[in-house]
Amino acid sequence: MQYSDLGKYIKLKRQESGLSLNKFAVEAEIDPAILCRIENLKQGIKINVLENISHAFGMTPAKFLDEFEKYK
Repeated sequence: MQYSDLGKYIKLKRQESGLSLNKFAVEAEIDPAILCRIENLKQGIKINVLENISHAFGMTPAKFLDEFEKYK
């Protein structure tokens, strides 16, 4: 599976939710700078960060990745 565009999808979902980068980062309990780099495809995403992001969207990592796969 190719997850190189996962950051773009995270940004899209965040914007659809109407959340600023900083507000979402606080909800996901991650550093806003890390989220920014992930969304701009300048940094890979670690599994613990993926878990936090998924939970901030109200879903499991598996469900989040499943939605991402359908989006592609």
